[in-house]
Amino acid sequence: MVKETGYYDTLGVKPNAAPDEIKKAYRKLALKYHPDKNPGEGERFKLISQAYEVLSDPKKRDLYDQGGEQAIKEGGIGGGGFSSPMDIFDMFFGGGGRMQREKRGKDVVHQLAVSLEDLYNGATRKLALKKNVICEKCDGLGGKKGAVQKCSNCKGRGIEIHVQQIGLGMMQQIQTMCSECHGQGEQINPKDRCKNCNGRKIVKERKILEVHVDKGMQDGQKITFRGEGDQEPGLEPGDVIIVLDQKEHEVFRRHGNDLIMKMELLLVEALCGFKKTMEMLDKRILLIHSNPGEVVKEGSLKSVVNEGMPIYRDPFDKGQLIIQFSVKFPPYGWISPQRMVELEHLLPPRQELMITDDTEQVELTEYIPGEQRRNYSGEAYEEDQKPQSGVQCQTS
Repeated sequence: MVKETGYYDTLGVKPNAAPDEIKKAYRKLALKYHPDKNPGEGERFKLISQAYEVLSDPKKRDLYDQGGEQAIKEGGIGGGGFSSPMDIFDMFFGGGGRMQREKRGKDVVHQLAVSLEDLYNGATRKLALKKNVICEKCDGLGGKKGAVQKCSNCKGRGIEIHVQQIGLGMMQQIQTMCSECHGQGEQINPKDRCKNCNGRKIVKERKILEVHVDKGMQDGQKITFRGEGDQEPGLEPGDVIIVLDQKEHEVFRRHGNDLIMKMELLLVEALCGFKKTMEMLDKRILLIHSNPGEVVKEGSLKSVVNEGMPIYRDPFDKGQLIIQFSVKFPPYGWISPQRMVELEHLLPPRQELMITDDTEQVELTEYIPGEQRRNYSGEAYEEDQKPQSGVQCQTS
């Protein structure tokens, strides 16, 4: 039992969730509520990152399960503090962290929905993006050469510092974005601004990326386009990171390099052998069969070697195709009593049953969920003590 479920609730997983479930939940939520995509969801993004930081670390998760959020804050492991949400995001999606962000522009992360067929056969997708590029007209200066001046209000720092008194002998220093240059640290005379970018140094450009999904790639795998992120003067462009998001398949389920499917057999097929055809993810038709006399039990597993998922970067080698069988039994009354006797002679004999004098025979009926039997609910009455219906006369 866990003391609190707050972090689990934040990620939308159960307290017994496996590490892969936690990882997948964080991935979807972090992409959805990233400040670049949802500027008003900064606080939620922070909570999602904190929850993942704790639940993805076995020691921190164990501490949280035992003592809750307070145990984490008291610093039982790692000092109790939380990392930057952006650093966690960068570590998860392959970014370079805070120090690298100072030298590089932001990485742009996109989710790409793919089918299991795409991951099996490989696919090529075209992705249209709008990104910032340095204005060619002014070479990223924002105006004519020499027109860019250091902001006289903030001295080029981009921030203003205000000091205010908050109590007797107590002063508070507040930093705000410069109201004159809007945090740029520079000013350009409106007459000298570049007409193409209006002094912003960058313009929007539509870019088409060709995303190659290789055979055997996995759900959540990243494809990185180096230097294809937004451009900004003085910074190296960030990357565009594509995260594969596999859609559920109606027949097959993937487990590592294996494919798992369910197959239903009739009773005659389970007892006397079967032949079945099935279509694979590359449209090939496979014929599978059992040998005569081989009984296939309910829930049994069989495998076909080298018919699972292609191995990433070694696509000629594949995992296994695993088939879980279920047996469909015939309905009630499907055979006459006379033929039932004949059938019983063909089947293995019944197990001998020992019945003693104190054995009580009961009736077996169909189970109906929620139905209460008369004998097990309310009060019990003898036959001659049942309450009478209608109004009873009062007697003196």
